Amino acid sequence: MSELTLLLIRLAFLAVLWFFVIAAVGVIRTDLFGSRTAPATAARKAPKAPKPVAKPKKGEPKQLVVTGGPLQGTTINLAESPITIGRANDATLVVNDDYASSRHARLFPQDGQWIVEDLGSTNGTYLDRSKVTRPTPVPLGVPIRVGKTVIELRK
Repeated sequence: MSELTLLLIRLAFLAVLWFFVIAAVGVIRTDLFGSRTAPATAARKAPKAPKPVAKPKKGEPKQLVVTGGPLQGTTINLAESPITIGRANDATLVVNDDYASSRHARLFPQDGQWIVEDLGSTNGTYLDRSKVTRPTPVPLGVPIRVGKTVIELRK
């Protein structure tokens, strides 16, 4: 094998190695700080903020209950503000779980019902046994799984 061919193979190997290192750093950065969002421009409008619910009516959920995982038994009273779930200290429900992202999912009220939204997590958010790919309404008593933690909306 000529010296030039050997040099080219070494350079190609080095380039592939750096590609994987940069990709790994990007994944870690996204997990720690969340995904980047582009600022709203005139051509593309920012999404509307969810409409808050004034009061829970009869038949609407009033509590978020952790039914499985290390925080089992924890209860959060539902209000008008969204609930964030993740490992970050500023999350409403802080989950110390290797399978949860720092900002994993959020629950928010909209038009009299609660919606679950995955925030670009690595391992996904599951409503019952279905992976949440877009904001999805959450019925009463249906389990939401974030890593090893399972939560439900209850009256």
